Amino acid sequence: MPTFATRYHSLDVQGHRLFYREAGDPEAPTLVLLHGFPASSFMFRELLAELSDDYHLVAPDHLGFGHSDAPPVDDFAYTFDTLADLTHDLLTKLGLDHFALYVQDYGAPIGFRIASEHPEQVTAIVSQNGNAYLDGLTTFWEPLLAFARDGLTNAAAVRQSLELDGQRWVYAHGVPAGRMDRLSPDTWTLDQAGLDRPGNKDVQLALFRDYRFNLDRYPAFQAYLREHRPPLLAVWGEHDEIFGPDGARAFACDLPDAEIHLFDAGHFALETHGAEIAPLVRAFLARVL
Repeated sequence: MPTFATRYHSLDVQGHRLFYREAGDPEAPTLVLLHGFPASSFMFRELLAELSDDYHLVAPDHLGFGHSDAPPVDDFAYTFDTLADLTHDLLTKLGLDHFALYVQDYGAPIGFRIASEHPEQVTAIVSQNGNAYLDGLTTFWEPLLAFARDGLTNAAAVRQSLELDGQRWVYAHGVPAGRMDRLSPDTWTLDQAGLDRPGNKDVQLALFRDYRFNLDRYPAFQAYLREHRPPLLAVWGEHDEIFGPDGARAFACDLPDAEIHLFDAGHFALETHGAEIAPLVRAFLARVL
C-alpha cells in the first residue's frame, strides 16, 4: 500500500473549529492520536508519516491548543469532560465508530473518558506517558494540585511555568545527553506561541484547576480496563518527572497481558525515541487489530 501524505483539516464541532491532521487510507484501521500539554497534534508529525502505509491516522488539536479555536474562559468551560465530549463528537462527525487510541499526558484523561463511556468503539490503546493510576503521579503534582484546590496557592509559580523556560523543561528533562541532539527546538517554540495567544494562559490555568478531577475518574478508568480488557501497549519515558514509570507498570494490575516498554527518555519520549517506538506501535496494532 502506498504511503499517504498527511492532510490538514478543520471541522466545526459544537460551534468551535477543531483542527486535525489525517494520514493514511480511510479504509484502513483507524488510530486516533490525542496529544498532551503543552503540545498539539504536531507532536505526532513523524509517527503519522511512519504508520500511514498501513493505518488511517487522525490527530486532533484539543480546543485551546494548536490550530484549533481557543475561546476565552468566559465563553467556554474548559474541563476534561468538555474536551472529551468535543473529541468524541469530532470522531462521530468523521464517521469513525471503531478506532484505536494513542494517548499522551492530557490525551490520557480525554482518551480514557472516551474509552470508558464508549467501550464498544475502542479497539486498542497505546499510552505514551499517559496516566490512569495514582502510582504514576510524582511530587511534580503537589504544587499544581494545591493550586487546583483554591486557585491561589502557588499561583505565581504555576503561571510562570507557562513561559518558554517551562516548555523547554517539559521536553528536555529526563533526556539523556546522547539524545539531546534529537530534540527539535521547534517543539517548545511552537507550543509557546500557542500559550502566548491572548487569553490562552487563562485557558491553561482553568485546565490545571480541573485536572484534580481526573484523579477521581481513575477508578472508573481502571474498572473499564478490567471489564473490557482492551489490548494495551505502554511506551514510556522512564525518567519522566511528571508521570513516572510506575504509571506504566500499573497497567499490568488490571491488564496482565499489557505490553510495557520503558525507554531512556523523558516526558516526550516520541521526540527522542520515535525510531524505537514506531515499530513497536506498528507490530502491536498488527497483532491486535
